[in-house]
Amino acid sequence: MKMDNDEKLLRGQINLETAQIAWRELQRFFASGATVFVGPELDLVEVAYQIAKDNAAQVAEWMEHGQIARVTDAQALAWHEADTIVWAVVARPYVLIQENRYVSHS
Repeated sequence: MKMDNDEKLLRGQINLETAQIAWRELQRFFASGATVFVGPELDLVEVAYQIAKDNAAQVAEWMEHGQIARVTDAQALAWHEADTIVWAVVARPYVLIQENRYVSHS
């Protein structure tokens, strides 16, 4: 698959905008319904890219398979109580969240 320059630039920009952040810092976005959980089997940057490109068919497929979904109350509570650090990136109008499997909570 060959990427054109615009595609490379957008993917690079999205990659640079990802960050590890405490879930507690994102709770206001959760309260407004703007947080979307991205399953561990997906690449966070790829999901953000497909949302930015308005690829509704791909997003619908991921949703159908439960690979992306709105963050649930149970997830939000568990992350809050554990003071979880997550990976996040903005893909307007959403904040995409993926659990960080490599950060210790000790």
